[in-house]
Amino acid sequence: MKEHDDCERGLEQMAGYLLWNAEIEEARRRAAAFTSRLSWLTTAQRENVESVYVADRVEASRAMLIRNRDRAVELRGEYRQRYEELRKRCVAVAFGGVAVAAGLAAAVVLFCR
Repeated sequence: MKEHDDCERGLEQMAGYLLWNAEIEEARRRAAAFTSRLSWLTTAQRENVESVYVADRVEASRAMLIRNRDRAVELRGEYRQRYEELRKRCVAVAFGGVAVAAGLAAAVVLFCR
């Protein structure tokens, strides 16, 4: 089971790595598209603007991922709590149903005597 967990964790890390690199490549692509519209920039200025653009986009993406992660942790806790409450209610209803059925069965037996 540990090997399976290790493989799953490794695949998740690889997927995260590939997604993050795709985000960086998208930032680079957008930076190049942005600077291509600024024809008056020198090559050095273009590289500088692209570098700042990519850094800004990567930081924004990182902040968004952190917010999403934190919200996912909050939701996991909320859903766990709701599940526990629902499970308790279902168990209580099931026990109540069994008690009512047992009571009715006992009443039928008493009335049929």
